[in-house]
Amino acid sequence: MTIIEQSYRRTTPALVVLALGLFVVGTNAFVIAGLLPQIAASLGTSPTAVSVSITSYSLVVAVAAPAISILLPRVPRSLLMATGLAVFALGTAVAAQAPDLGWFIAGRTFSGIGGAALVPTATAAAAALAPAEKRGRALALVGAGFTLATAVGSPLGTALGGVAGWRFALWSVVAIGAVLAALIPVLVRAVPLAPQATLRRRLAALADLRVLALLATTVFMIAGFNIVYIFSASVTRASTGGAGPLLAALLLAYGVAGVIGNVVAGPLTDRFGSRGVAAVALLGQVAALVVLPFVEASFAASLAVFALWGVAAFAMAIPVQHRLVHLDPGSSALVLSWYSTAMYIGIAIAPPIGTLALGAGGAEAVPFAGAAVTLVALAAFLVGHGARAGVRPAAARPDPTA
Repeated sequence: MTIIEQSYRRTTPALVVLALGLFVVGTNAFVIAGLLPQIAASLGTSPTAVSVSITSYSLVVAVAAPAISILLPRVPRSLLMATGLAVFALGTAVAAQAPDLGWFIAGRTFSGIGGAALVPTATAAAAALAPAEKRGRALALVGAGFTLATAVGSPLGTALGGVAGWRFALWSVVAIGAVLAALIPVLVRAVPLAPQATLRRRLAALADLRVLALLATTVFMIAGFNIVYIFSASVTRASTGGAGPLLAALLLAYGVAGVIGNVVAGPLTDRFGSRGVAAVALLGQVAALVVLPFVEASFAASLAVFALWGVAAFAMAIPVQHRLVHLDPGSSALVLSWYSTAMYIGIAIAPPIGTLALGAGGAEAVPFAGAAVTLVALAAFLVGHGARAGVRPAAARPDPTA
């Protein structure tokens, strides 16, 4: 066993805990969609009104992630992530016991601050803890937390909500978050701090066209996925007949295939570079979404398309993150905080785009809207890969995958 392999294995427990942190935060984000009718009935409001909490949560994370990175650069990473999970658990607890819509949205919004402290920091920690030769695998392992949130967390949370109520489902999220907040300081240690930098230097990354293009890629690839995922009940009604178990089977196929795509993307990116892997994954999502309306009458065909979609959708994030880290490894924590912002902006803009597509062309138009937005993401990625560096920190390093 080489020294690199030994080092990577020693960091595996830390990476697993970080992946679980992303799992619980991702589950909290995705499970709300499945629980919307229950929450609305319990709080005496409409599902549309409850869905405002998804937008408010996403926007808070989008704004708070870079702010935390800029304002708290010297706070030990383990402490920052543990505190973030504690804040996340507290906000979710407020939402779980909310007597009305106002308190529910307030709790969800507050929990977004904790998610903002955890998600980009955990992703940067994964890249910092692993050797350069294993960085793609480390990012894939931690990123698998979000994949499993879709494959397991969201369906399981929805099922728990159906059996024991939506409050019980959210309290389960609170309990897991609290346990992980206690485990992180024990298992995740010695995460390097980013070099001290001025505010101007921290904002300078946004002057680089390559970074801006990757952030635009992130916004549109996440939006393209969520446009269809959020409205999947309407999109698949012809094949499921509106049956919840059949829809759950489609989403399970999507999520399980997504785990495979996430796991495979790391080694492929390490070996072949970010450009080819990202292009193939983005085109895979476009193909799956374009085909989906033509197979909507067949459940078996829809199942196969959902599986293909899952592989592509969860493979495309790894090469984008890999490219961002390699542009300037020393500033990866800051750049990945902007990545988190872009990701949550993508989540926030997906519902209105999907609503417009539904109104304009019905459920069949939704996958085409997702495919069109994904093509914009591909164009942004290729523009960024062919661009020269803009304003760069003095210690910037060339990207070996270019």
